[in-house]
Amino acid sequence: MDTRLLRTFSVLARTGNFTAAAGELHLSQSTVTVHIRTLEKELGARLFDRLPRGARLTSAGRRLLAGAEDVLDAETRLRAAAAGGGPAAGRVVVGAGETLCSTRLPGVVAALRGGHPGIDVHLYAAGTEAGVEGLRAGRLDVALLLEEQLGAADLTAETVGAEPLVLVAAAGHPLTVPGRRATWKELAAEPFFLHEQGCSYSDRLARRLLALPGEPPRLTRFGSIEAARSCVAAGLGLTLLPRACVAGGLRDGSLAVVDGPAVPDVPVQLVRHRSRWASPAVLAVVDEVRRGFAAA
Repeated sequence: MDTRLLRTFSVLARTGNFTAAAGELHLSQSTVTVHIRTLEKELGARLFDRLPRGARLTSAGRRLLAGAEDVLDAETRLRAAAAGGGPAAGRVVVGAGETLCSTRLPGVVAALRGGHPGIDVHLYAAGTEAGVEGLRAGRLDVALLLEEQLGAADLTAETVGAEPLVLVAAAGHPLTVPGRRATWKELAAEPFFLHEQGCSYSDRLARRLLALPGEPPRLTRFGSIEAARSCVAAGLGLTLLPRACVAGGLRDGSLAVVDGPAVPDVPVQLVRHRSRWASPAVLAVVDEVRRGFAAA
């Protein structure tokens, strides 16, 4: 079986979109379509449901995905063995939260392009649940997750850094007056715009606010950090976000810090699958991530 077909299958399963898969693979969309049809014919199974907005794995596709990733993993090992001691090269897929993708990882990718031009790094926004699932399915080589700890026996986690968190509101909000320290009771009386469920630091704050006596606080959850930040900048309430995500708003005066109860930094965990082989390219990416966070 031509492993190019399996790679196209794997990328389309991850992106869910023929155009996106074609762009990542540097193929025409028609070639991606031919690859998938050829593979389906060889396997005698329909692998994707073609939908108006993209492609979704069928039950047969989901069953076959892990096996396809294993074959591609074995191919990567063979190529690495044949290359001997040559420079690290190949494709490495990194999943990370929106915060890290936009603030920390661009510098890591830039450093890799300078030191390891043969490594092709792909970044994908993924929270904890998607990151863990992606590692287990073989769609991700490395995940960077904002978590206190990760209790999964099949994964290895290494703390490489920490993201400082900050409570913010629109500039001029009564709780941002210099010298004023907000209490939990005062915070619970404010609307909060938080990142989606599954975000560890947002979930922790939500649990703390909901445990307070009295009227339950008004909590709105967003899948986008930008959406939460924009609502707060418009004066609609408060949020808790990594300082790196609100640094621009603090500088331009659209946001201000709320001095309140201490909020611990959230650790950054570098996570890999325990049993999956790490290519020289993956190890080079891991080393650069460590250096990047140490420097930060």
